[in-house]
Amino acid sequence: MKRRKFITSTVSAAAGTIVIPTIVPASVIGKNPPSDRINIGWIGCGRQGTGDVRGTLRFDSCMFVACSDVDSRRMEIGKKMIDDFYTKQTGNSKYSNVRMYGDYKEMLLDKSIDAVMITTPDHWHAQPAIEAALAGKDIYLEKPTSLTVVEGRQLVDVVKRKKVILQVGTQQRSSAQFRVAAELVRNGRIGKLHTVKIGLPGDPSGPEAPEMPIPKNLNYDMWLGSTPYVYYTEMRVHPQNSITDRPGWLRCEQFGAGMITGWGQHHFDSAMWGMDTEHTTPVSIEAVADFPKSGLWDVHGDFMAKAVYANGITMLTSGGYPNGIRYEGTDGWIFVTRGNYRATESDPIPQGQDNPPLSASDPKILAPIGENEIHLYVSNNQQGNWLDCIKSRKEPISPVDIGHYACTVCLITHIAMKLGRRLKWDPAKELFINDDEANKMLSRPQRKPYGTNYINM
Repeated sequence: MKRRKFITSTVSAAAGTIVIPTIVPASVIGKNPPSDRINIGWIGCGRQGTGDVRGTLRFDSCMFVACSDVDSRRMEIGKKMIDDFYTKQTGNSKYSNVRMYGDYKEMLLDKSIDAVMITTPDHWHAQPAIEAALAGKDIYLEKPTSLTVVEGRQLVDVVKRKKVILQVGTQQRSSAQFRVAAELVRNGRIGKLHTVKIGLPGDPSGPEAPEMPIPKNLNYDMWLGSTPYVYYTEMRVHPQNSITDRPGWLRCEQFGAGMITGWGQHHFDSAMWGMDTEHTTPVSIEAVADFPKSGLWDVHGDFMAKAVYANGITMLTSGGYPNGIRYEGTDGWIFVTRGNYRATESDPIPQGQDNPPLSASDPKILAPIGENEIHLYVSNNQQGNWLDCIKSRKEPISPVDIGHYACTVCLITHIAMKLGRRLKWDPAKELFINDDEANKMLSRPQRKPYGTNYINM
């Protein structure tokens, strides 16, 4: 708290008001001596990463000193953004000279770098995070935590063994309404919780896209990483003339799983917080989904999924529900959403729609949590919490194991979508029960020399 000042802004709910702290930057440069700052390297200079870095730059406890991207044009834009920030803050154009690395592995060899922020495409999450942990770096990792359940478990094991701080970018945990909703449910305000309904849309299909020459500024082989080689086309990768437009890889199953992992990890993570199941996964999962029959984009469209947990709670997920989380109990319901907040223009929230962040079947349900009731971990900023925990060595609000469990729910739901039948799941063994076909889908073949299987752990 010493490095930040706060003002409060109120968010009115349909039946109550929540107070949410808003960060007001203190003196960003000069308050902490350079020797006390956390030196950060940035891996993946794209759309999501730009927002994460800008959110982290406001804290004077850190300084970005390096960046890495397989697209040299994006890397140069990232470097300029950081250098320009420090120039504006200090009035000294020579204060910052961010180092650039075409290969992040070279960055990890730099012992002066304390931590890395990984904001790469989904298929490049687990490998650099594992390698960063092995190098002793603390990590901010964008969600989804992994491309497969197997590599997610590999990541958890390495992070735990190396005792590094890893914060997953599930920033809904730092939004007050999601924490308050979880606290209200955990304190029995709606009676016994029995059903959770999550609103999550699918993605549209797209046209065919012809092969194009690989841009000279892009190391396309490395961008593909552990996934199979396919021809280059801009619609499959990212726009060459913009870092703010939505990249095409988000809608290609080769590099992720679509909205089920995109926004799914956010909502599953928040829902499991309220369900008190954040350290486990379901015992059964079933789903149906529409998949495109043609075109380059092949991730799921409309879908319906049902997960059942060992404690008897049923979690239903579909684009047919309002975007957010509805907890239903024997004595009422609570609905929580981001409201009208949009991280990017592509967020699945209709423009102009009135979305109160927290509402309930009875206003009394939203009464403040008492002193002797259950209180959950409080964070007012995801990046700020990460930096604080690097200093204190305390567990962050979104640690690697909790991130892995939420991501696992996304991934096994996707497997159920593909198979179209009910699957029994063993949360302890992280295996489907008596189902070899489904278990083969818990990992993917990895193209040498890329992939977590080729790391000396």
